[in-house]
Amino acid sequence: MAALISTFTDRFWEWTTSLLEHLQISLLSLLLAMLIAIPLGIVTSNYKRLSSLILQITGIFQTIPSLALLGLFIPFMGIGTLPATVALVLYAIFPILQNTITAIRQIDPNLIEAATAFGMTRWERLKKFELALSLPVIVSGVRTSAVMIIGTATLASLVGAGGLGSFILLGIDRNNPSLILIGAISSALLALLFSLVIGLLEKAKLKTILLSLLVMIIGLGASYAPQWLPQKKQETLVVAGKMGVEPDILIHMYKLFIEDSTDIKVTTKPNFGKTSFLYEALKSGDIDIYPEFTGTITSSLLKNPPQVSNDPTAVYKAAKTGILKQDKLVLLKPMAYQNTYAIAVKKSYAKEHDLKTISDLKKVENTAKAGFTLEFNDREDGNLGLKNRYGLNLSVSTMEPSLRYQAINANEVQIIDAYSTDSELIQYNLTTLTDDKQLFPPYQGAPLMTEETRKKYPQVEKALNKLAGKISEKDMQEMNYAVAVKGKSASTVAKNYLTKHQLLSKN
Repeated sequence: MAALISTFTDRFWEWTTSLLEHLQISLLSLLLAMLIAIPLGIVTSNYKRLSSLILQITGIFQTIPSLALLGLFIPFMGIGTLPATVALVLYAIFPILQNTITAIRQIDPNLIEAATAFGMTRWERLKKFELALSLPVIVSGVRTSAVMIIGTATLASLVGAGGLGSFILLGIDRNNPSLILIGAISSALLALLFSLVIGLLEKAKLKTILLSLLVMIIGLGASYAPQWLPQKKQETLVVAGKMGVEPDILIHMYKLFIEDSTDIKVTTKPNFGKTSFLYEALKSGDIDIYPEFTGTITSSLLKNPPQVSNDPTAVYKAAKTGILKQDKLVLLKPMAYQNTYAIAVKKSYAKEHDLKTISDLKKVENTAKAGFTLEFNDREDGNLGLKNRYGLNLSVSTMEPSLRYQAINANEVQIIDAYSTDSELIQYNLTTLTDDKQLFPPYQGAPLMTEETRKKYPQVEKALNKLAGKISEKDMQEMNYAVAVKGKSASTVAKNYLTKHQLLSKN
């Protein structure tokens, strides 16, 4: 409890920002869903076949995993609020629509018949009594959708839309239960608050409901007001990073270099998501720069992967040439260290079974269980390569990157994939096995940007190239350890390294 309170106090301002973002996304999605579902439900309620078809279609959207929807939307909508809102609206329509149709149909037919006999049109019936009688059921549907939206909105942080999910994702990545609890508890309390407030409106009169709706709209508009106010123009670049400590450190280094050498302001988006999310976001122009690795480009991003040796220079040239030709993306000069894939086991397990190389895993192939990330499990230079080149058919459980370390520490798995600079290798007393058949290509990190960005900001390329040939594998592992284990901020660790090595002019 003390750790939770301390973490919340330290990150209070981050929490208020995330809470506001969560409220904005949730309210916007709920209002849009109501605007679509309630009129649609009223119009189609008298047409059973049509309403049944529409309910089936909207119901199907709820069966699609939200993460899949976000992944599909990025190439078309980019990142940020738009894809997150569209996904949430699609999820929220069904309960409101279903309740609206049900409510209208449950009105006593005798009332409708009498009103019709008096010469009332459908609009007049709706205005006089149908809507008033239907409101409790309709509001109940809105209540269900609101709770659903607030819970699902935690995934919005994966596409750069912010929200309380950023605490949950960061907590999972850093193995920090306090961060996870802050995000989860805040989201749950917010959902409960919405449920209680909307529940009170189920018995309220139409005027009260409309007034509450107006307050919501005004509040939402006021929250976005600062973004609409005229501001002093300043060049801004968005630098994003993948999930994890190391990308977080690197993007803060990029920020420090750019702002130190130019007048350009940099916005960082840490823990943005998987490789594919950043790659698509960069191509669409939603972000400007992100750290990528040469081996990832040659093995995963190029549609026609080149046949390259394990020579770092050759792999860099192939990656740089290939990604420029394919996507007009520019890979700048790489750093010294290689954050290559590795296969890790506990030192005690390696000693017990005499494991020194990856080939030695044949000894434990039938008894050991492996914990691999989803990405590694599906890569040719990952588990597919272990099968093809090493002839290993391991029993594999796929999991999020940080969870595999927890799993091996708890002896739930005996073998995991790792990166050579991971701080957890030290933290959990693990050893990496020699890649005796050279499956893993070199993975040198370098800034990746669009050709348009490089031409527009040549000074940015010059600034970032100061990192070329810098940072050893030991340096990176120590920095990762300082953030992941000692709890230092990525920005502080990045600045300390650059200051120590006199790489900044404004120290």
